[in-house]
Order: sequence, then C-alpha cells, then structure tokens
Amino acid sequence: MTSVTLYSDGFWISPYVFTCFVALREKGVPFDVKEVRLQAGEQQALEYRERSWSGRVPAIAHGDFWLTESSAIVEYLEETFAPPAHAALLPVDVKARARARQLMSWLRSDETLPVRAERSAEVIFYELPRAPLTPRGASCAAKVVTLASRFVQGGRGPMFGEWSIVDAELAFFLHRLWADEGVVPDALRDYAEAQWKRASVAEYVAHARAPFVSYG
Repeated sequence: MTSVTLYSDGFWISPYVFTCFVALREKGVPFDVKEVRLQAGEQQALEYRERSWSGRVPAIAHGDFWLTESSAIVEYLEETFAPPAHAALLPVDVKARARARQLMSWLRSDETLPVRAERSAEVIFYELPRAPLTPRGASCAAKVVTLASRFVQGGRGPMFGEWSIVDAELAFFLHRLWADEGVVPDALRDYAEAQWKRASVAEYVAHARAPFVSYG
C-alpha cells in the first residue's frame, strides 16, 4: 500500500485536519503526520505550495499525489480505500449520503461563519478568554442548533444509523459552543459527547498540544 502523509497545523486544532485524521483512522489506512507551523508561515514555503497547489492545511500526500480541502480529501479516501475492504465514511443510502454532504457543506459555509469567527477551534482545546456571543453570533448558534436538532433526532447514536464522518464534524462544531451556557441543549450535548468518545475522535482530542500562539 502506498504510504499516506497528513499535513496538519502545529497546534492540532483545525476542524479540517480533525476530519482528515478521523477519516484516515476510520479507514484503517497507515499514515504519518507532518506538522506545518502556520504561525511561522511554513505553508507559504515554495516546495509546500507547489506540491499542495493551494498552500493550505490540511493536505494529504498519497505517493506522488497531493490533495487539499478536507471535503475533497474525504471523497478521495472513500473512493480510494472503498468499502467493504475499508470502513465507510459516508452513508450507503443515496439520500442519506446526500444529506450528509449537505450538512458537511453547510458547516463550512458563510452561514456558519459568525460562530466559527467568534468561537474559533482553539477554544475547544485551550483555556482562552472569550467574549459573550454577539447578537450575530448568537443568531448563528441558534441556526446551528435548529438544524442539528433536525439531523439528531433523539439518543446518542449516529445521525444515519451507522456512523459517518459528518457525526464527528457536527460534534466538533457543537463543542465550539460548549462553554456558552444554555446554547447547546442536553440532547445535542449527549450526542456530541458520545461522538467525542469514539476511538478515532478521542485520539485526536487527546493529542498533546504546544502552548497556543495566535496566528490569524
């Protein structure tokens, strides 16, 4: 099997690196991780930009083939290391698969930007001061909760019966709002906590992290 390398941010906080890491673990594909120190501008190095094309993180290298953008990486892994030889990342049912892709796209869209801006991923893993959500951020959080509640209809189990990568992604997003009292209802907290305990997810969450330095 040709080796796979995942290029990660140095602080292990990127939601998109998280997705790729969990996807590779779920697929059972051996891989190495190389950290790219974004705070030092290593993503702008000529060699990295030429190979990754966009100079972004995450990237994977599968032999001589490089790819960025987590949603594209998920699709590539799903097709390259396909079920049943490897675990599925997306639902088998066509409509459920479309719904999973819908939610993945929406979580990356401009509509969720206020929460992503006001509750950047570092708040999940570092004890950092945070201001209260602005009215725009609170409105966005309410939209996330409303839509998540439509996908997660009771219980702690996966959204589509069998686990899919979007379960991990939604749990990550909900954890952005964990410290905001009263924002995430108990049913969604139970769901997100259950996903957080999945082995592939728990491994990423528990990874050692260097002291945080802002690199925005």
